[in-house]
Amino acid sequence: MCDACVMNAVKDRMLSRRDLFKVGASGAAAVATAAALTATPASASGFDRVEDLTHELHEGFPTYFGKPGISLEQKFNWAEHKFNLLEMKLNEHTGTHIDAPLHFSEDGQSVAEIPVSSLIAPLCVVDIAARAADDADTLVTPDDLKAWISKNGDIPANACVAMYSGWGSKTGSDGFRNADAEGKQHYPGFHVEAAQMLMEETGAMSLASDTLSIDHGISSNFATHYAWLPTGRFAIENIANLDKVPAKGATLVIGAPKHRGGTGGPARIFAMV
Repeated sequence: MCDACVMNAVKDRMLSRRDLFKVGASGAAAVATAAALTATPASASGFDRVEDLTHELHEGFPTYFGKPGISLEQKFNWAEHKFNLLEMKLNEHTGTHIDAPLHFSEDGQSVAEIPVSSLIAPLCVVDIAARAADDADTLVTPDDLKAWISKNGDIPANACVAMYSGWGSKTGSDGFRNADAEGKQHYPGFHVEAAQMLMEETGAMSLASDTLSIDHGISSNFATHYAWLPTGRFAIENIANLDKVPAKGATLVIGAPKHRGGTGGPARIFAMV
């Protein structure tokens, strides 16, 4: 269909919908009220609040390679066309995003192939923020996991184990990449031995970090990526607002993208607390 046809169709649609809205507004309000009165117990009392764990994605958001990971061009606008449409060019691993198994394996699952059952996960938050404030190169270790388990109980099946280092507050500055004069980045991550412990002793299916990588910034071999992803597990990087959720008890909902052959992609992630 031509662009002019699309625009004319949109205008006609808008005119017809105005009349519909006038007639249907009172009916819609009644339906909404009825829906609220008949809400299921799970939606009414299954959780107290929802926290958004996603950074807003924009062209200035820091990336691992230092170059913008997204560009947006407005193809249609309200003033001229009576609808808005942006064309987006995107690096999959930009902003709050998923690392699919395929990202670090020859033939692992693409992001579209991650089982949807894995995208609803118990959230376990390991807090190393105090240590990270003094040592940007610190790592989540097996000792940190043991301490978490000692305090909170076993890590549940299908869990997402998240590192909270406090790094999310740095996204608006060079401190997020924290590159030195040689270009080496410095921020916390997961020690490969912590990943191995989770694989061998728990049923955790995902890792999450509030930094650019599940490996710490100075890693040259991506040991944690290579240990974790080829097993069919996945990761989340640049997760936000972990300070707003408890160490245990929240349920993570991971809105992973579903493009064929994708090695990952930006995701809308939230926690029900």
